[in-house]
Amino acid sequence: MKDFTLMEATIARVHDALKQGNVTVKELISAYLDRIEAYEDKGPAINAIIMTNPRALEEAAELDHVFKITGQLAGPLHGIPVMLKDNVATCDMPTTAGSRSLEGFVPDEDAFITKKLRQAGAIILAKTNLHEFAIWGETISSMLGQTVNPYDPTRTPGGSSGGTGAAIAANIGIIGIGTDTINSIRSPASACSLVGIRPTVGLVSRAGIVPYSLTQDTAGPICRTVEDCVRTLDVIAGYDPDDEETAWSIGRQSESYLPNLKKDGLSGKRLGVLKSFFGKETINESVNQVMDGALAVFREGGATLIELDAEIDSDWMIKEVSVHFDDLKTHLNTYLSGLRADAPVHSVEEVLESGKYHPGIEDNLKKALQLDVGTAEYNQKLLRQAAMRNRIMKIMADHELDALVYPHQQQLVCKIGESQQQRNGVLCSATGFPSIAVPGGFAPSAEAPIGVPVGLEIAGRPFSEAVLIEIAYSFEQLSQFRKAPVSAPAL
Repeated sequence: MKDFTLMEATIARVHDALKQGNVTVKELISAYLDRIEAYEDKGPAINAIIMTNPRALEEAAELDHVFKITGQLAGPLHGIPVMLKDNVATCDMPTTAGSRSLEGFVPDEDAFITKKLRQAGAIILAKTNLHEFAIWGETISSMLGQTVNPYDPTRTPGGSSGGTGAAIAANIGIIGIGTDTINSIRSPASACSLVGIRPTVGLVSRAGIVPYSLTQDTAGPICRTVEDCVRTLDVIAGYDPDDEETAWSIGRQSESYLPNLKKDGLSGKRLGVLKSFFGKETINESVNQVMDGALAVFREGGATLIELDAEIDSDWMIKEVSVHFDDLKTHLNTYLSGLRADAPVHSVEEVLESGKYHPGIEDNLKKALQLDVGTAEYNQKLLRQAAMRNRIMKIMADHELDALVYPHQQQLVCKIGESQQQRNGVLCSATGFPSIAVPGGFAPSAEAPIGVPVGLEIAGRPFSEAVLIEIAYSFEQLSQFRKAPVSAPAL
């Protein structure tokens, strides 16, 4: 590689370097494999990668051959390495959802979004760790154990898509893919100084993704920049006959979201600051101080901030509005029962009988077995979801808002061995609304050389991704809050 800097590399910068002859895809992939060797088990030992693609260098050489022969990129993601959460199916590598109960099982075909990424020229470089079966947010699994936050080795990287978040933060790969049922794209984005997009449910297909709660599940990008998230979203969004929810996206999906990357995207926007999503205790002070600085950036960009007194309790929503546990048994069993006869397990009951799971999820799996869809309690939660959708839409209408803003997590991401507290992602999960998490700054901590990342959320109406991207991109360009962790420097 000549005149090409790997650190903080973006899709556009890689493609420029390819066209100028300063790097080949094989050199790029080799450099990221070197970083995996240097930082996965050594150095910060982020422990984020369940397996690397054994054909990654071959695929890179094939793309280099195509470019040499045609002089054209094979697609909008030509040669770009992807860190794919290991609950997203790959036909050439095992898909375990982080569970030893599925160890070694290779699905018959790629997930819809995996196909779209490959068709766009991307290379699946690695499958990343997750909180087993995406249940909760500390990113610990029986397949790999605990993933570590590269900014602070005493903390988790958020979750459940924390392996993706830790790897992308440490400059391993360029595109990260996460899934999100309650917080799981935005939590690692917040904890790892990254951008994460939770799309409107129905914009991105879930076909071929191990489900948690299809009422709330979606998938989306986790990248270092808003632009790379948008380039990825353009590829993976769209109608898929195998996920009927995506029929709602027809006529409501932008042909491309790239035109919404506007530096002046904050100008004239009206943003509601959801005060009830800010903590009021001593433990919340460091996040609130970071948010004060972030809110000032919105004003600097020409946005009007409106403080909202609406009392919305995110912890109550997780317990009484979210249906993640109610759906888990039925939706996961439907997936497992549909696997080939040679799959090691075909039900949640068989997962428990196998003993091949992290003990930390046992209580949650057993709890899920006592719940079901269609019960009176379940139906009450669905009614509360509908009421919350109407409530948010009315708040935005009454105040003429373009979006809501608030910290993703009211306190810093938790220490290893503890569990996440006071996360606000449920607002969009339980309504199906879209949200973008962006770096909001860093809070000082003795164990974190440059501080612990704090992320903020920008939430909007269904299928308002274009507006949210304008806000997020303008904020990012003004703030420049993203910093790479010092634990994983250039080699």
